[in-house]
Amino acid sequence: MSHQITIKPSGHVFSAEPGETVLQAALREGFPLPYGCRNGACGTCKGKIIQGTVDFGSHNEETLTEMEKKAGMALFCCALPLSELVIECREIGEIKDIHVKTLPCRVHKLERVAPNVMVISLKLPANERLQFLAGQYIDVFMKNGKRRSFSLANAPHDDELLQLHVRHYLGGTFAEHVFTRMKERDILRFEGPLGTFFLREDSDKPIIFVASGTGFAPVKSILEHAFHVRDLRGGERQMVLYWGNRTKTDLYLADLVGSWQQKYDNFTFIPVLSEALPADNWSGRTGLVHQAVLEDFNDLAGYQVYACGTPAMVEAAHRDFTTLRRLPEDEFFSDAFTVSPSEPKS
Repeated sequence: MSHQITIKPSGHVFSAEPGETVLQAALREGFPLPYGCRNGACGTCKGKIIQGTVDFGSHNEETLTEMEKKAGMALFCCALPLSELVIECREIGEIKDIHVKTLPCRVHKLERVAPNVMVISLKLPANERLQFLAGQYIDVFMKNGKRRSFSLANAPHDDELLQLHVRHYLGGTFAEHVFTRMKERDILRFEGPLGTFFLREDSDKPIIFVASGTGFAPVKSILEHAFHVRDLRGGERQMVLYWGNRTKTDLYLADLVGSWQQKYDNFTFIPVLSEALPADNWSGRTGLVHQAVLEDFNDLAGYQVYACGTPAMVEAAHRDFTTLRRLPEDEFFSDAFTVSPSEPKS
């Protein structure tokens, strides 16, 4: 039995078929709700059930607590309607015209840019292009039928090759394949673009980007898009990137980011190392990357923040920026590289 769902405050109405989550039904009917991981881990799709009941589904207990459930909150990527619903959440208008596709691609280039980071360049068939927003991601299909999510690291205007940043970690099936067996000219299939982490261009507020590890990938896409727009149209929107890693070698494209800082006077780069080695001869910032932001800004009321990387970093940044530095809740945008039943996003 299908169930009618009404979105507040927009008043949009759609129906969920049996077995469909609120998010699946909304996206199918063209109502783009915020989402990220789609497995109940990141919390991007969290919203309020004003009326009706749901099966909350399988999710991370820390992302949606029992107290939040009692207060009417739900993760729409997991919530299955059990009755007609009235929900409260914001809609993302910018992705309405972006069509999700399933496409083949060929591994064009493999470049090991750090001991544990591989940059993969993918080439689409000659008659295909992927329309996407800077910051979105794709799901690569593995041979066992599972999916592996990767943020697109290239900007939309530079779409001849799609770029992924893959981190090698213990127990990662796909990552192990990338670092030991993947070859140029291998064929992959993927679905995308996905996600609602992208630059909000209807604002002129200064931006703080906070990235950890390969969370730099979607930030790179967003920044290159922003620089491209500036070159075309002008504009001086101030942007600063705090990029946190353990050691200096983990800053795998620091020279590229440094070149942006030299070229664009509205951009600042602040690398932060948490476990700098003696051999690094590091004289820069140390500690946790979001703490560096707290040290530099006493008030974030007039800013936008885009945070991408480990869930711990994203959660800490959201908590501390909104409670300690007055960042408006709706000016914090994030993509947490969450651990799912398959593998984490890179």
